[in-house]
Amino acid sequence: MTRILCVAEKPSISKAVAGHLSGGHFQTANTRDTYTKNYTFNFDFGPPWGHSEVTMTAVRGHITQLDFPDDYKRWEYPPPERLFDARIQKSISSDKKNIAKNIEDQARRSDVLIIWTDCDREGEHIGGEIRDVARKGKPGIVVRRARFSNIERAHILNAARQLVALDDKQVDAVDARIELDLRIGFAFTRFLTLKLRPLGGPMSELMLSYGSCQFPTLGFVVDRYFRVKNFVPEAFWGIKVIHERDDIRVTFNWIRHRLFDRMAVTILFERCILARYAKVTKVQEKPTKKWKPLPLTTVEMQKMATRFLRMTGQEALSMAEKLYNQGFISYPRTETDRFDKGMNLQALVQKQTPDNRWGQFAQNLVDGAFQQPRQGRNDDKAHPPIHPVTYADPSVLNENEKKIYELVVRRFLACCSEDAKGVSTGVEIIYGDESFNAHGLIVVERNYLDVYPYENWTGTAQLPRFRVGERFEPLEAEMTEGKTTPPGYLTEADLIALMDANGIGTDATMAEHIEKIQERQYARTVERAGRGGNQNGADDDNADAPAARGGRGRGRGARDGRGGRGGRGGGTARGGGRGGVREFIPTSLGVALIEGFDRMSFDTSLGKPFLRKEMELQMKAICEGRTTKQAVLADSISKYRQVYEQSQGELGTLTAACRQYVFGNGAAAG
Repeated sequence: MTRILCVAEKPSISKAVAGHLSGGHFQTANTRDTYTKNYTFNFDFGPPWGHSEVTMTAVRGHITQLDFPDDYKRWEYPPPERLFDARIQKSISSDKKNIAKNIEDQARRSDVLIIWTDCDREGEHIGGEIRDVARKGKPGIVVRRARFSNIERAHILNAARQLVALDDKQVDAVDARIELDLRIGFAFTRFLTLKLRPLGGPMSELMLSYGSCQFPTLGFVVDRYFRVKNFVPEAFWGIKVIHERDDIRVTFNWIRHRLFDRMAVTILFERCILARYAKVTKVQEKPTKKWKPLPLTTVEMQKMATRFLRMTGQEALSMAEKLYNQGFISYPRTETDRFDKGMNLQALVQKQTPDNRWGQFAQNLVDGAFQQPRQGRNDDKAHPPIHPVTYADPSVLNENEKKIYELVVRRFLACCSEDAKGVSTGVEIIYGDESFNAHGLIVVERNYLDVYPYENWTGTAQLPRFRVGERFEPLEAEMTEGKTTPPGYLTEADLIALMDANGIGTDATMAEHIEKIQERQYARTVERAGRGGNQNGADDDNADAPAARGGRGRGRGARDGRGGRGGRGGGTARGGGRGGVREFIPTSLGVALIEGFDRMSFDTSLGKPFLRKEMELQMKAICEGRTTKQAVLADSISKYRQVYEQSQGELGTLTAACRQYVFGNGAAAG
């Protein structure tokens, strides 16, 4: 009988898989690691091994670590730049030695190793670590990989009989990223700390950490802060025409929307008044619809949780992980927004019918209203979109788990419904020489909106009847006046969208980088006080910080009144009626660091996303076989070393920014 060792990424998955493969009949043995058990049972894997004797165990995430030798542990010497080419060594993490020993011992008695880690890059790399440890016990052990996206029984059984090879290209990509993060992070962290501590005061005891994702994330926060602070409101004028017919009051809006020249608008308005009559040039009535949402990705789940559930992205991902480990939802780390056509989605809908909140809606889908979900453009080839796997009674979940589970289920049911349908009416008129229009909307069928409270589509009264060519004298016309308004400070949803659009981090790590800039006291969050947020600046004691800054958000700002740009889906969050929207404000230290690097006279600032985005693209190229780990390491280290040398040469620019913003003495960089 073949002896097979199965290793999962975490103990909860190990126990769940063992339960499914054994039919619930397994023996349990303790290991030297308190949290890890070994489960033994028999299972028929089919050809070539057939009926086999199985031991199922687990790791707890990564079991190895990279570090520099002891002679590089002192911060003062060797100098930080030596870390770019210093020897590094891989070792078993001190808290994972018992786990590694268990795998090595079990491998020694096994013929085959099957890896059951999460099916993403990080999971593949952990699988590589498991393989390396197992080969210490048995160098010739056969290695296979189970691919799964949820822990439902049928899915696990199918994965066990369709094993594949471990993807060494993904292992290499993560190897490269870990080594680069180690070298770059340590070199720049030591550089910043050693060079800025001598400034004294609040800098004297700080460890100023650098991360190639952390700094661009902070850069987005600082950039938006200055766009708000440096925004100069600008007056604009418009024209509005009002008419009443059949007891319906209609407002016609100016096609030009608004102009920033009062005299020009006054002249155009007077021409309208002199014309006296308006003429109808177009009447249109047509069906319209509001598209149902795309299937749920990790990034979208985190954005929605911050907008509607008053949770951070990190909290949302943590709750989703717990739901996945309990078997209630699919794997929550995915970039895919399209379901495979072979998935039986209607069976998943059927499982939601017992719920007293959305059960009737699910039943209607089962009874014939089901529609195939929209197909997005993204497919990571590893996991389907996030969706419910089975029904979870509210009594078995804690409050935050309930919120995320409800979000996942409602999104899934909405995806399987029809678009909302309505009738749109539009009337265009000419008044003087100017064109105006009015729009009406009647919602005919809410469809997916009945189960999806995170969106709304409000109908307005039907417009009265107008005929093309008819003339009428408007009830009134008036000039309007307003001012452009600044953008809001970034919410977490905005920040995640910007990171996603600029390739900063992965869907699973973005929230960690956002938390890190707060832990390092580079940024903080405040309750949104109104549009534009807190107008007092980075820190209350540093309200005049932007005065010496040039070139970012100056002049009139954005004439459309929206201010800065956003990433994919990155409009300013409004909180979905739940309240409690929090915005990111950089601290004086955060502003000083980003400003210091931005003011240096080289092309690639560490506060910009370009270097990290290029690194992420190179990771993808390794996975696709278009380059190698060695080539990426050599190229990235060379680029960051060049930036390091330039930063050393312009250290005075960085220290001047710190004096200006942290110490508040107004010393601007020359």
